[in-house]
Amino acid sequence: MIYISKIDQIVKELTKFPDNVLDEIFDYILFLKGKLVRGSLEMAILSESSLEKDWTRPEEDEAWHDL
Repeated sequence: MIYISKIDQIVKELTKFPDNVLDEIFDYILFLKGKLVRGSLEMAILSESSLEKDWTRPEEDEAWHDL
C-alpha cells in the first residue's frame, strides 16, 4: 500500500481546476488561515486573564526584579 500525504493529495486535486476556480480556492485558504490566527489570538486573550493571577503575585515580581 502506498501512502500519499494529505498535502500531495490536495496538490494533485488542485491541478484539475481552472485558474478562475483556483482564485476562489486561494481566497478560501486565506480565509481559513485568518480563522486559525484569530482563534489563536482569542485563546491568548482568554488565557491572559487566567495567567494574570500568577503574574501579579509578589513572588513573580521578585523573580523578575533583576531583568
